Amino acid sequence: MKNALLATLVLSSLLSACTAGQIRNDDVSAVSPHTTLNISDSRAMYIFSLARIHALDGDLDGALALMLAAAEADPKGAYLQTAIATVYAKMNRYQEALDACERAITLDPKSAEPHILAGGILVGMKRDREASLHYKQAIEIDPTKEDVYLQLAVVYVKLFEYEEAVKTLKDLLKVVPDSHLGNYYLGKTYDQMKLSKEAIGYYRKAVELKPDFEQALLDLAISQETHGLYGDAIAAYKQLLEVNPLNYNVIHHLIQLYIQQQRLEDALSLLSEIKHSGVSTLDVQRKIGLIYLELERYDDAIAEFNDILAKEPEAHQARFYLASAYEEIEENEKAIAEFGKIPRDSASYVDAQVHIAYLYKDNGEPARGLEILEALIAAYPDKVEVYLNLAGYHDSLGKPEKGLKTLTDVESRFPSDPRLQFRLGVLFDKVGKKDESIARMKKVLTLVPDDAQALNYLGYTYAELGTNLDQALQYLTRAVALRPDDGFILDSLGWVYFKLKRYDDAIEQLEKALTLVDDDATITAHLADVYYARHDIRKALALYRKALRLDPERRDVADRIRKIKAEIGEK
Repeated sequence: MKNALLATLVLSSLLSACTAGQIRNDDVSAVSPHTTLNISDSRAMYIFSLARIHALDGDLDGALALMLAAAEADPKGAYLQTAIATVYAKMNRYQEALDACERAITLDPKSAEPHILAGGILVGMKRDREASLHYKQAIEIDPTKEDVYLQLAVVYVKLFEYEEAVKTLKDLLKVVPDSHLGNYYLGKTYDQMKLSKEAIGYYRKAVELKPDFEQALLDLAISQETHGLYGDAIAAYKQLLEVNPLNYNVIHHLIQLYIQQQRLEDALSLLSEIKHSGVSTLDVQRKIGLIYLELERYDDAIAEFNDILAKEPEAHQARFYLASAYEEIEENEKAIAEFGKIPRDSASYVDAQVHIAYLYKDNGEPARGLEILEALIAAYPDKVEVYLNLAGYHDSLGKPEKGLKTLTDVESRFPSDPRLQFRLGVLFDKVGKKDESIARMKKVLTLVPDDAQALNYLGYTYAELGTNLDQALQYLTRAVALRPDDGFILDSLGWVYFKLKRYDDAIEQLEKALTLVDDDATITAHLADVYYARHDIRKALALYRKALRLDPERRDVADRIRKIKAEIGEK
């Protein structure tokens, strides 16, 4: 039977499950006054017309009663059973709706509409497998309905049958090659399958077909960002802003990506646009202030955080950053005053007190700093952080043995804290107890097997000792895999290669390390040592000289320079 009863009925959003709450009283297209019907019984037509009016007025009970009466007048009218099913669905009477759909299907097996309606109802009832059968049948009857392919694909994804979802969506593209939704949902499905290359390709195709398709652009950008295609992700976010310049969620996402990529000026430019747009928030100003700190524009940072505090005096985090800015420009008294305003109930209180302690040390009053840290221990005896801070303070005063005692005294209270074990390892090393240091670092790895810093410490320690070099290489290879952009870990790996006399590998790693950290005297001297071992005297001398400029106190480097100059006869 040819009819358009459900031409605009929407029982579920595309690629999202239908729920009872999604069937609204205004979704009454099955009884719309504009529907064209093939009704042979004039009495049934008259009653059905009255039912439409009741449905449009929101009187579903009245509409249902009249439709049931029309069905009595025309018992073979499949269209009536489909309409009855629609009203039952709107009344949350789902089983009766399904029964009516089955009657419609029996009366007219070649009609796709009752299958589509039944599929939507079954999805809402979480009977996805049955829903898929109805959607498949609807497609067999009428393969031109784009929505049905999409809804079937949704069901397959919910059932974790991703290959079936892909096949369904590709079948849709055979029927509708330019379906931006088909391409988009293929991208979504491939995302679920962790096939990022395929997902990104279909997202791009969806955007090509519909350049203002915001959701596709957003998912494209997120997928590119997730898989490290940061430049492409930034381009997609910027395209999104061309479509909707007021999408502040996208703006903030782009800002975060700029910050992550250290494109701080770009982030600052966007944040400033928001600030001057009239919809600025304190969070926007906080990010602006933090970027000013990162860019070492301390006066600008101070002005920004002061402005925040003028509007919200209880913004303790902003006060912490304000104090930090004063600390950076060595206005210690102002820094102490601002840190001191942070109340004890603030999450920043302990850190603020630690900063005050170190500021007093810098002011030549280490005893006052010590009193503050000891007071923190009295106030927070169950926080391992306060003991770590006190130990670090003793170490900074040149008394690592006191720091060591601070931690060993409480070690039994925090037996599974890797931070305490790591700090113990460092302090044991400083007091010359290498075996104890190594044991503590190994304990860190039993607690956190992928602790890159502990792996690095162990590997470098073995390299310096010239022992267990194969084990050191394993530790450092793991550390680099975890932190490939850490110049200091790359330096450690290069140093192990040097000890193994694998000079080419050493140069490769140390060159990378120096690219990442170009102002470190130790990395520079290590690279010089490798070139010297390779008898590349000129390169070695240039690097030793650079290392000495970076750290004029390196007597070992100065001695090496004198030795090389003597070797080559240079005065």
